[in-house]
Amino acid sequence: MMDFDMSGLTNLQQDLLDVAQNRLPRESFQLMRKIGSKARTVVAKEARSRVKKDSGDYHKRFKRGKVFKGADGEIVVRVINSAPHAHLIEHGHRLVRGGREIGFVPGKKVMVHGLQNFENSGQFEKMIEEWLDKLLRDGKL
Repeated sequence: MMDFDMSGLTNLQQDLLDVAQNRLPRESFQLMRKIGSKARTVVAKEARSRVKKDSGDYHKRFKRGKVFKGADGEIVVRVINSAPHAHLIEHGHRLVRGGREIGFVPGKKVMVHGLQNFENSGQFEKMIEEWLDKLLRDGKL
């Protein structure tokens, strides 16, 4: 799980975001679903570039999790890979041949790099800014 940097938003936008999350929770959850889907796309693209070898159905199993409220009250969405061997590709694994360990395959860290790419792309801030502008235009804030 990764927290996104909100420094790209102005103070007014951050205040509006706080108000919108409290007054319009349904719309906030919808926005986070869209953001999670976009992040899933970026992470899957990163996986295709980092994991070249045929690895079962690893590339097809990236999913956006459900949106929920975290322990601190923040709205959270996860990007996951439901393939049973995804953790081995992510974190690395022992290489065993003939019952003997012959080495270690380092992890690709696909999730970390993919989420960093998504955060650095500016799509997150852009989606929030557009959403806040729409709320203001529609008179909901």
